[in-house]
Amino acid sequence: MVEATSIEVPEGIPWEIVLGIDPGTVVVGYGALVLRPEGPALLAAGTLNARRGDPPPLRLGSLLERLEDLMQRLKPTVVAVESAFAGHNVQSAIRVGEGRGLALAVAARRGAAVHEIAPASAKLALVGNGGANKEQVARRVALELGLDSPPRSRDATDALALALTYVHRSRAPGRL
Repeated sequence: MVEATSIEVPEGIPWEIVLGIDPGTVVVGYGALVLRPEGPALLAAGTLNARRGDPPPLRLGSLLERLEDLMQRLKPTVVAVESAFAGHNVQSAIRVGEGRGLALAVAARRGAAVHEIAPASAKLALVGNGGANKEQVARRVALELGLDSPPRSRDATDALALALTYVHRSRAPGRL
């Protein structure tokens, strides 16, 4: 898997870069695609990690710095962020919302177009089942990108699924 810390996208690249973000306040998954004429290609994927034991404000500050650096390096024109969803755990939903807020704000400040995609919509678009499990999504991401195996991190494959869903929707907007 290619980590973004080893990539610096040059100015004037002729192709659009789409960055998917699976938000959180401890782990943020990311996956970047280059939209070449022959199809999307993996540019980078991985996770941004905050220290689990730190209080939420410190974790958010750490992730904010990492997200800003990530977007500076990758220069995405489009950012696909997992949309909010109501789970059984209200506290978890609030924390994910805080991570989403960071991703949305950093993308907007960088001038990227922001698209919010529901997790079930991404699963439906890629696997054909809105209730697909993470392993099914990971295998489909690997297949679509021509990878021998999916990235190890399921946060990264979820982020790549968001980016691929954006690509599918942008190429066939009436279909999905």
